[in-house]
Amino acid sequence: MALFTFPKDFLWGASTAAYQIEGAIHEDGRGPCVWDTFTEAGRIQDGSSAAVACDHYHRWAEDIALVKDAGFNAYRFSIAWPRILPSGTGTVNAAGLDFYDRLMDGLLAAGIRPMACLYHWDLPQPLESRGGWQGREIVGPFADYARIVAARLADRVKDWMMLNEPNVVATHGYGTGEHAPGHKLGETGILRALHHQNLAQGAALRAIAAEHSGLTLGTVINLQPCRAESDRPEDVAAAARWDAVWNRVALDGVMRGKIPDLMAERMKDFVLPGDEEAIRFPIDLLGINYYSRMTMKHETGHPFDVWWGDAHCDRWTAMAWPVQPDGLYDLLMEFKRDYGNPAVFVAENGAAYDDVVTPDGQVHDAERVAFLRDHVASVGRALADGCNVKGYLCWSLLDNFEWGFGLSKRFGIVRVDYDTLVRTPKDSYRFLSEMAKSGRLDLI
Repeated sequence: MALFTFPKDFLWGASTAAYQIEGAIHEDGRGPCVWDTFTEAGRIQDGSSAAVACDHYHRWAEDIALVKDAGFNAYRFSIAWPRILPSGTGTVNAAGLDFYDRLMDGLLAAGIRPMACLYHWDLPQPLESRGGWQGREIVGPFADYARIVAARLADRVKDWMMLNEPNVVATHGYGTGEHAPGHKLGETGILRALHHQNLAQGAALRAIAAEHSGLTLGTVINLQPCRAESDRPEDVAAAARWDAVWNRVALDGVMRGKIPDLMAERMKDFVLPGDEEAIRFPIDLLGINYYSRMTMKHETGHPFDVWWGDAHCDRWTAMAWPVQPDGLYDLLMEFKRDYGNPAVFVAENGAAYDDVVTPDGQVHDAERVAFLRDHVASVGRALADGCNVKGYLCWSLLDNFEWGFGLSKRFGIVRVDYDTLVRTPKDSYRFLSEMAKSGRLDLI
């Protein structure tokens, strides 16, 4: 039997993203984003859209009540860039800022710590039409957007995350095309998008820090330990290359101001003098999103000659992702060792399963409960072993629009009926609520 106890100020909560839950994509002056364009092009697998999604734009008070009733003390959400600046630059949309004003006031009134993320993938389409994350011209607009939002909300929001998962945006949005904007630009497209997100992030961090004190500044990166499928030298080298792309370009950029050695030659044409210093910033808090390890092998014909290997796993989610909670412990401890044990929090961790509504009207999602329990235990182990981990926020509060999969994949601890928009807390919601309220996890 194991018992893990968590500090009284430990952050317990859930995360969401504006595009996945808000809906109201044509209301109150919001401009188009790359995901609107991607959807209109017929690129969503189930043919759905985020036009309504969870209707959080109108039901935000109900959703805050769910966070409060769970006993959560933190909520990470994203701000929709096209709601604030419909063209990406220029005229500010007052109605967009007003919405987040109401949301912030509601969260604070409920005793919940708002943790704002400035960019969770909804790039304004006019900026993408001018090159998006492939060019340096996006750096100034992102810093301006950060400055505008902070000027309105930093009196109440103290936690600011710049980006969410720049590696996913770069790889799937610009490298292989499964995500918006849907480009297939290969290795160079991936690395250019990563570098320009790093530059924009550095500029935004400096812009906010120059005008506001007393804030907690950071970013959120999806980090996954990369392991070789076998001990063959070509597989070991492939895993190292993918670790450099997936983890280290973003992480070493902000933490060390350094391009990974394995990628330096490939990035030399667009990394200019002064860039490495520009992308480094002494952040206060790093959000880590963890879903599984990555087991990789050498295979030509794919970016960086890397492809998925056998995960050697017997548990899988409905996304066909391996369930590897020990990988979260390994990740946190490796981060402690390699980066000097700075403050981190788990900003996303969760799983999609094929939930069933039982005759009692409930969702008894035992697989998700087991997933969350095992991962919270890994956080508890890391905390006990000295890792400076400040909190655990699950993905996600609500079932939502799961990007290219549309409404077909459910990650929420609260079920959303997409016909009626009724919210129904699942067993996983009750499990995490117990964690938040007791601050302890007993494993038998």
